[in-house]
Amino acid sequence: MDSLDLIKEISKPSSTKIVLLVIDGVGGLPSPKTGKTELETADTPNLDQLATKGICGLIDPVSPGITPGSAPAHLALFGYDPLSFSIGRGVLEAMGIDFDLKPGDIAARGNFCTVDEAGLVIDRRAGRIPTEKCTELCQLLDGSVIEGVKLFVRPVKEHRFITVLRGKGLTPEVSDSDPQQVGVAPGVIIALNPQADMIAAIAAQFIAQAKTLLAEHYPANMVLLRGFSQRPHFPTMG
Repeated sequence: MDSLDLIKEISKPSSTKIVLLVIDGVGGLPSPKTGKTELETADTPNLDQLATKGICGLIDPVSPGITPGSAPAHLALFGYDPLSFSIGRGVLEAMGIDFDLKPGDIAARGNFCTVDEAGLVIDRRAGRIPTEKCTELCQLLDGSVIEGVKLFVRPVKEHRFITVLRGKGLTPEVSDSDPQQVGVAPGVIIALNPQADMIAAIAAQFIAQAKTLLAEHYPANMVLLRGFSQRPHFPTMG
């Protein structure tokens, strides 16, 4: 019996709800000055009260020693085996803002970032611009049509946004442009198979357009894209 079958077998309808509080990223190493971690140093009366009245737990979302990204970690928290089910970061972000993804849509997670005169990334988050500024910039980039494919650009929070590509025959198997580090140029989006040549070309054109339109909007003068993906189909547990 796999884990989903087990969950379906033992789950029962309930009229009550729970609050699942995930303290993401709370782990840390002791400070050389105090010998304590940030959590040990912090004043945490609210967390203490929640812990007293609730149930605490510690899990390895995938396996000991493996640090997963947001997508597989969230799947594991809700009972899906991240080794059997996967969801791309773009789709995760789109679903997080209730974007109405259609069959065949491709979503990518985007960052507004800062590049210097040489084109090197000096801040992957553009100084964490306010969400209001992100919304303004998304409106500037939204609605273009490239090779018959429509692009939707929507704000998420601060420097984060999503780009959704809608057209016929699209496949998400392309590389990221986000290098995940500073001091280097944004990556070139490359098709990972021949069927993805068109989406790679469209994404590259979008990035080029964004670079031109954002030139006067320092520190958010460039975009980084990653996690190109389509909405998966998961079995329900109910």
